Amino acid sequence: MWIDSHCHLDAPEFNADRDAAVVRARVSGVTQIVIPAVERGNFETVQQLAHQHGLAYALGIHPLCVDRSLDDDLRHLHDALAEHRGDPRLVAVGEIGLDHFVAGLDPVRQERFYAAQLKLARQFDLPVIVHVRKSADTLLKHLRATRVRGGIAHAFNGSEQQAQAFIGLGFKLGFGGAMTFDRALQIRRLAQTLPIEAIVLETDAPDIPPHWLYRTAAERAAGASSRNEPAELPRIAQTLAGLRGLSLPALAEITSANVRAALPGLA
Repeated sequence: MWIDSHCHLDAPEFNADRDAAVVRARVSGVTQIVIPAVERGNFETVQQLAHQHGLAYALGIHPLCVDRSLDDDLRHLHDALAEHRGDPRLVAVGEIGLDHFVAGLDPVRQERFYAAQLKLARQFDLPVIVHVRKSADTLLKHLRATRVRGGIAHAFNGSEQQAQAFIGLGFKLGFGGAMTFDRALQIRRLAQTLPIEAIVLETDAPDIPPHWLYRTAAERAAGASSRNEPAELPRIAQTLAGLRGLSLPALAEITSANVRAALPGLA
């Protein structure tokens, strides 16, 4: 059975068929889904979804949401983590991190929110789910300064050296739909050569669709859908199985164990 280690099930793209998407995931063999929050406004939503469907959730403030977040939101995150620290479905602080790809974001504010959330993860002894986009070295700098209980580097697309640095700090690396594109040479190389014990699978649904769901900007403008969903995970996994020379049942067992190691609350 499979674990989708990163899915934004609360996203508006699922409003029309959210319950059906969970059913499709289970029919496909995805038995667990981790739903990370992205800002204060959806803390309660991800918790409710996790309890409604028997899933797991994380609480945090995403780097793309930092500029519209208030400083008081960090206090609210602290209070939410304290309130729900006994909730077995709360498995991490996330999605947090840094994004140095999207133009116009305040890098200083991002870094301040990230550092503060690492301290909360340490205070509450929780792993973290980190957003890594053109920001691996700065993320690692803070992880060395504030040691946390490991976690997952979501949608990893860095160098092998950066990958090994995350692994050395107790992190697993998330691979998903991007790996299914033949031209994603670096991602596929890492997926093939990194220790299998360091890899977890994810969809990041509704985002990062695999190649068979990808639509160009023109196609999307014409109304074509490119929504990803958790039920796609086993097919995404076929790419990794092919790269590693593993059977799907063996890969499901290994990657699910890896997620549970990264997020011990799932166990």
